[in-house]
Amino acid sequence: MRILVSNANMTQAITEACAESARRAAAPGTEIIAATPRFGAAVISSRVENIIAGHALLETIAPFAGQVDAVVLAVSHDTALEAARQLMPCPVVGMTEAACFTACMIGGRFGLVTFGNAETYRELIARHGLSSRLAGTAVIDVTAPQAVSEPEMVAEKLLPEIAALAAAGADSVILAGAALAGFDERLRGRAVVPLLDGIACAVRFAEGLCRAGYPKPSVGSYAPVKGRTLSGVDPGLAGLLGG
Repeated sequence: MRILVSNANMTQAITEACAESARRAAAPGTEIIAATPRFGAAVISSRVENIIAGHALLETIAPFAGQVDAVVLAVSHDTALEAARQLMPCPVVGMTEAACFTACMIGGRFGLVTFGNAETYRELIARHGLSSRLAGTAVIDVTAPQAVSEPEMVAEKLLPEIAALAAAGADSVILAGAALAGFDERLRGRAVVPLLDGIACAVRFAEGLCRAGYPKPSVGSYAPVKGRTLSGVDPGLAGLLGG
């Protein structure tokens, strides 16, 4: 089984952290392939950058159509998830989507901790239909690059926020942000509730979907796109949409 782990920002160190987390979570025999887009934001931190990242992500994954068995979106905003799911002939799993549904299966309500702004995550959780399961969100005052360069400092900032979310009723806490990939392992034994790394959750879901062998919808809004003509976009993406 081959799974593509596709970053949506241009920070290679984040891609590598996600790939490492994916390989730890993957079953024996699963090959993890990592990809970084050729354009876009260094770190996605605004709605504008997220839209640009959606185009970059679709361009990045298109050449892998028919070459991989599943795609994991290594971007915590689940950027372009619906479009990627329609575009690709294989299962596509968003990292935060997977973490949210994992949280629902191991407890009642969950918390989410991130850096930057939590509002877009609350909106994302609402789109996944899980607002009623959200116990709360928390934001730590760090940047994504610091999560890569100063992981222990970031870990120390995460712990009190995790404890506060648990006190507010969270049975587990999602570590939201591709730069936090692997922090569930770093904090193992130090947190009061289970910590969910979206990359690890998404890889396990992707493996399960591949083994289940569900067919891709042939009708409806997720059916493959054919016969579309696009101008000025990457030829690989345009060709896939042309059918």
